[in-house]
Amino acid sequence: MELSHGYGPRLHILDEAALLSILARLGSPETSTAEVPHLVRAAYARLLHAVLDARFPTEEARLPTRMTATEPRAFYQGRVLCRRTRLVICAVVRAGILPAQTCYELACQLLPPENVRIDYLNLSRETDAAGHVTGVRMEGSKIGGDVDDAVLLVPDPMGATGGTVCRAVEVYRAFSLRPPRAVVALHLMCTPEATLRVLEGSPETEIWCGRFDRGLSPDEVLRTPPGTHPQRERGLNDVQYVVPGAGGLGELLTNSWV
Repeated sequence: MELSHGYGPRLHILDEAALLSILARLGSPETSTAEVPHLVRAAYARLLHAVLDARFPTEEARLPTRMTATEPRAFYQGRVLCRRTRLVICAVVRAGILPAQTCYELACQLLPPENVRIDYLNLSRETDAAGHVTGVRMEGSKIGGDVDDAVLLVPDPMGATGGTVCRAVEVYRAFSLRPPRAVVALHLMCTPEATLRVLEGSPETEIWCGRFDRGLSPDEVLRTPPGTHPQRERGLNDVQYVVPGAGGLGELLTNSWV
């Protein structure tokens, strides 16, 4: 199920009580750093399945089961994920590699491992003296090839400003001869600010998120569906942290408060 909104078809906000419950626990001040990785894994498993169901190509297959040895007709015949299509997962190191690693491990259970790749982009925020985000810096990254006709996933847990996603897509666009089959930014939580930036600055990218955070919007805006007043919606505080958010998820995942 998806939440209705006014941002157009490239934004997908899952509307599932189980996933929302995981995200609520993730942001709770009572949740310890030891619990956070398990919650992140559970949330990303659900997000990945939703995206693969919606955006990964499928094919018809006829596959034997354990019953085939005793019952010749015991074949599964029907749809499966296309085993010839590549899946490339971009790990944004700043946010911790757990979201991308989770997607990689799950994808290798569903697709031929040789067609699943995980890259590492070391993207970090650039800030001014007041702590405001001014850009995204890239250094010391590992990219294993092009994304020609592949499905490209960017599992960035907090879609705060949108700068990281736009920069990551630019990197792949620069050395790929053909466009990817699909580009998906995969967020646990996403803000209006990030949404507008990605939709305007990266036209090939879709956004999928577990929750749309706009907690600093005026009360009358919060009473309307997301995207009714996009220019009045706000989910970032003055130092670009998400509200309600989870309180520095990259730091929580690593217990390194830098």
